[in-house]
Amino acid sequence: MKFVNRERELATLSKTKKLSKEKFWFTAVYGIRRVGKTRLILEFMKDNGLYFFVNKNKSSEILLKEFSEILKKNNILGRLEVIASWDDFFDVLVNRYPGMVVFDEFQNFNLVDKSVFGIMQKMYDLNENKPAMIVLLGSIVGLMKKIFNDQKEPLYGRVKRKINLKPLDFYDTTKLCNELGFRDMETIVSLYSLFGGFPKYYVALEDQGLQGESVEKILDSFFFEENAVLEDEVLVILSQEFGARSGIYYSILEAVANGNNSLSEIASYLSRHKTSITRHITELHKYFEILRLERPIIHGKKKGLLFINHPLINLWFRFFYKNYSLYERRDPGFIRNVKDQLPAFIGFQFEELCRKFFMEMLRDKLPFNPIEIGRQWGKIPGGDTYEIDIVGLNKENILFVECKWKDLKLNEAKRIIKQLKEKSQYVPHKEKEFFGLMAKRIDGKEKLRQEGIFAWDIEDFRNLPPSLSSHKSIQNR
Repeated sequence: MKFVNRERELATLSKTKKLSKEKFWFTAVYGIRRVGKTRLILEFMKDNGLYFFVNKNKSSEILLKEFSEILKKNNILGRLEVIASWDDFFDVLVNRYPGMVVFDEFQNFNLVDKSVFGIMQKMYDLNENKPAMIVLLGSIVGLMKKIFNDQKEPLYGRVKRKINLKPLDFYDTTKLCNELGFRDMETIVSLYSLFGGFPKYYVALEDQGLQGESVEKILDSFFFEENAVLEDEVLVILSQEFGARSGIYYSILEAVANGNNSLSEIASYLSRHKTSITRHITELHKYFEILRLERPIIHGKKKGLLFINHPLINLWFRFFYKNYSLYERRDPGFIRNVKDQLPAFIGFQFEELCRKFFMEMLRDKLPFNPIEIGRQWGKIPGGDTYEIDIVGLNKENILFVECKWKDLKLNEAKRIIKQLKEKSQYVPHKEKEFFGLMAKRIDGKEKLRQEGIFAWDIEDFRNLPPSLSSHKSIQNR
C-alpha cells in the first residue's frame, strides 16, 4: 500500500540527520502499535542505514550475535572479528559507522538485557561531539516514556528529539480507502469510526482481499469468522502495555466504553471507591494515552468526562470484552446484536470526527473565527442535563452545532435545529449566535443554508483539505 502523509515527521527526521553530521543525536519515535512507526522509518531510511530489531524472545547472547552479523554484512566488522559484549558492539557502532542507526522495539532491551541502557548512556556521554544518529523506536508507550522521562533512568536527558507518532487524520485515511476501492463516503466514515487512522488495519484490508467490500463483510472477516484477523488484536496490544495489572485497566475501559464517563460513574460501575481507581485512570490518560479527558468548553473548570481515544479499543470494550464467552463460540445472537448496535457506535465516533472536521476545515467558512471549539454540557433547572455536540466561540460570537449519524429530511432537520436552539438557552450567550447541523445526509441542506443555518453532511467531507491542526507530536529537548 502507498505511503501517505507524515511530511512533518519526515521533515523532522531530515533536519535531525543533517544536525547529526556535527554531533551525536538520539531520537525517539514512539506510539501505540499499528500507528506506522516502522513504515515511517523505513520510508525515511530507503535502505540507507542500519536497522536492528530488538526481539524480546531472544537471549542477550543470541541477539548480540545477530547484530554482529548485520555489522559484518555491511562491512563494518571484519569477518573474523568477534564482539564479546554490548560494550564492544556500541563501541564499534559509534567509532566505525557515521550513518543512521535504528533500533526497533527498543523497549525490549528491558527484557533482553537492561544493562544496554547504561551502556548507551556511557556511549553518548563519551562521544557527544561525534557525528551519529541513532533512532529508538518503541511500541509500548508507557515504557518508552519511563525510559526517557524518568530521572532515575540512564537515558534521561540524552534524547534530543521525541516524536510521539499519532494516527493519520481523516483526510489521509480517505486516501488509503480510495486506494482500496472505497469511494462511498458513508463506508469511509464507517471504516474510520472502526479503525481510526491506524495504517496497519487498512493494510490488513488489502491483505485479506477486502477492497471495496461492505462494512458487514469486513466485520465478519476481521471479527466474527473462526480465526478472525483481529479477534485477539486489542488484548495483544494492551497486555504488552499493562502487564500484570491489566485487570483493573480493562475494567475501567469497559466502564468508559459503556457510557460511564465520569470518575463517579466508573467507580459505581465497578463497585469500587473513587480513590481506589484514581491513579489507574490518571495512568490511562497521561501515561498510556488511551483515555482522553474532555471538559465543557464553557465553565471548563467543571469535572471532565473520559473517553477512549482509540476507536478499535473502544469497539472491543463496548461489545466484546464483557461478552467474551459468547464471542468465542460465535453466538449468532451476540453477532446480530453487535451489528444491530453498530450504527449507534459509529454515530458516537461520527461526533468526534465532526469536531475534527469543524476544527480543520470550517473555520474559514464561518462569519467569525472561533478561538475555541469543543463539546458543551451541563445541568438545567429541574435537575436534568443537556449536551451540545459542538460549540465554537470567540469573545463576541457563538456557534452551536448538532451531529446526527442518519439521513435527515428537511422537516426533521428543522426540528433538530429547534431543539438545539432550546438547549442553547442554558449556555451563557454571546452578542451573536449561530446554529448548525452535521449529518450523514441532509435532504434540503441548501434550503437550510438559505435560512441562515450552517448545514453540512458527509459529502462535504470530500472537500476536506490536509490537516491544518498543529498536534504536538514532535518535541525537542
